[in-house]
Order: sequence, then C-alpha cells, then structure tokens
Amino acid sequence: MEFSGIRISQKNSAMFLTALFITTLTTGNIALPQGYQRIPQPAGSFGEWLRKMPLKPANTVYLFNGRPKANQSAQYAVLDVSVGRRDLQQCADAVMRLYAEYHYAQAQYSRIAFRATDGTLMDYEGWRKGDRFVLSGSRLLRKRSAQPCHTRACFEQYLQTVFSYAGTLSLQRELQPAGNEVNPGDVFIQGGSPGHAVIVMDVAQNIKGERIFLLAQSYMPAQDIHILKNPASSSPWYHNKPGEALQTPEWDFPAGSLRSFK
Repeated sequence: MEFSGIRISQKNSAMFLTALFITTLTTGNIALPQGYQRIPQPAGSFGEWLRKMPLKPANTVYLFNGRPKANQSAQYAVLDVSVGRRDLQQCADAVMRLYAEYHYAQAQYSRIAFRATDGTLMDYEGWRKGDRFVLSGSRLLRKRSAQPCHTRACFEQYLQTVFSYAGTLSLQRELQPAGNEVNPGDVFIQGGSPGHAVIVMDVAQNIKGERIFLLAQSYMPAQDIHILKNPASSSPWYHNKPGEALQTPEWDFPAGSLRSFK
C-alpha cells in the first residue's frame, strides 16, 4: 500500500495506521475557524480514529475505474482509502467501510456486522469461520461453504459482499436517532433508491458551546471518499444543528436525518 507516495508493507501494518509522515485531518490544511477548538476524543475511540484518517496529497476524486469524477467541485480533501475496482463502494458503503475498518484495526471483529437490505445479518465473525451468502430469488441464504480465513484479503472480500447487498435503506434501519449534539461518527442518511449518506469526521466547538463539523462521502459511481466543501461557506466546516436540514454539494438532507451507530 502507499500513503502519500510511500509504500508500507501490508503484512506489517494496519491499513489506516497514522504515521508521522502521513497528512491527516488534524495535520493537513483543514484549518479551524477562529474561536473554535477540536473537541477531545477518548483514546482509542471511533472519533479519535476518524480524526487521524490519512489524506491524499492531491485533491482529485477518482472513480473505481481510475477515471476522474466528472464533478470535481464537491471535495475539499480526499481520504487515502482504496475505492476498489468495482462499482460497489458508494455512499452508505463508505460509511460502513470506515466503521468496519475502525473495529478491524482494534481487532474487535464481533462488532463488524451489517444487515443486508432483506434483513439478513452479515457478520464478519461468521465470515471468518467460512459463512458465505448466496442470493436465492430475492433473499440471501447463509451457507458454511468456505474454509476459515483470517487475512486482510478475507476482510476485504467480506466488505465487497456487504457493499453488494446493503445500502442506505438497510443502514438507516440499523442506526439510531442521534442525540442533541453532532458527534464524530454520526451519519446524515436518507434511505432510498437512490438515497445518500455522509459521515461526520471531526467536530469542533467554541466557548459558547456551538459545534461545527466536517463531513465525508462517497457517491455514485463508486469513488474516492472525500471531505466535502460547505456550499454555504468558503470553509469545509458545517454549522448545522442536529434537527436542521443539511445542504451538501450533491445532496440535500431533510431535517431529522442525523443518526448514530449503537
């Protein structure tokens, strides 16, 4: 793998471990507005992990097929995360990817589980033991049909299967309504065909307790996950409160769209 042009042994390092030479949300050029400070996140938390996500040195968003995205005006920065070679890692998939990668990095494999649109539970623990999923009509069937596997490639194959059968509808059902404040890891989501989802990557606050936040998305077709610009500001930081509608460069979310992982 490569971070900012430097190749790292995949055998000896987790995919998203942040090293000193990697540009992240906090070490990059995403400046805070005057009067705001990032809210401290507990050590080892999802919020801390998201804040340390590596960024690519270039600002171009590429599709899964290697072509530049037609609209290059939505992104402020691009995460250094593989999009894969199939048109799978779209909006909800990017959210699930980051959530799964966090727990994978912590070896919390039992926390990696998502439901398909038909309600079938697709858990990574079962996948590691050899469970696979076969589409029969409109339903997924679970079968113990593979050898146990514990490699990085095994994990990525699991994610590809999740991306194939889960989406905004299923993810929205799994998430719970958010609280009264926006927090890292929260998700603005509108289930549907099409629907859309964006994830809160970072949160800051001023002395009045007013919060601002950064958002990331993938989109259709599958593309690099990127930090969104705020169409209402020259800064990528958003000021919306949890109960308000949210306008992003490529999707408008109605009020009440903010949800959280359990």
